[in-house]
Amino acid sequence: MQNELMIKSLIRLKPVRLDAMECVRFMNRTDTKFIFPVNRLAELIQNLNGRYKVLEINKLKTQLYSTIYFDTPDYLFYNQHFNGKFERHKVRLRTYESTGQSFLEVKTKTNKNRTIKYRLNNYTFTGSFDGVSSGFIKEHSSVDPSIMRPVLFNSFIRTTLISFATIERITIDFNLSFTDNNDGAHIELPYLAVAELKKEGHSVSSPFNDCLKNMGIHPEGFSKYLIGSALLNSSLKKNIVKPKLLKLIKIEDENNRSFSN
Repeated sequence: MQNELMIKSLIRLKPVRLDAMECVRFMNRTDTKFIFPVNRLAELIQNLNGRYKVLEINKLKTQLYSTIYFDTPDYLFYNQHFNGKFERHKVRLRTYESTGQSFLEVKTKTNKNRTIKYRLNNYTFTGSFDGVSSGFIKEHSSVDPSIMRPVLFNSFIRTTLISFATIERITIDFNLSFTDNNDGAHIELPYLAVAELKKEGHSVSSPFNDCLKNMGIHPEGFSKYLIGSALLNSSLKKNIVKPKLLKLIKIEDENNRSFSN
């Protein structure tokens, strides 16, 4: 029901085509993330009407994404993030289900808190990395791809916004689900929305940020890979992410209370 209200709100936003997104691709950027109950999405979209356009593909203003995350046997990438390493990496295969495109991606978080993303286009994983993909991973992560393996599968629905007035891109993800590749453990987070403000500069000043602030929603770090892994893999360290897991419980309770009312 909440998702239906949000989708109805999206209808009021002016659509924009995929080719118009090139100017806000931001492969080298700053990210500001927000997490909040999915039942607040409709209110958020309504407040953004007239300020943002929405990406539309095949007449749809929401798109399904799927992701495979890769890591080493000792979970190097997870532990880099867990330990707060300033220069850290992620390796993932991202598929845009609405267009059929897939990209092997290396994401680097620099010691200046910038996100740099490298892509290998139209990549299909067949169980191991070939020479081209191995070279790509080595070039951008300095980690031996031969020891990497798929560890976590993730899917979600995304709507993407661009501003009329400022150079920025907004992504809003919901209907998140995760599956652990080791034992098939699965979890869904239907109560959660994850929004991200992506810009070239460091300032978070934007109509989107102001709107969330007025709604009482403030910036908060969130990694799908870190949280999905912590929720499903009992062998991983979790103490540093416990506050985030407690936050998810709070968001779920808030969402459920609103739904029951």
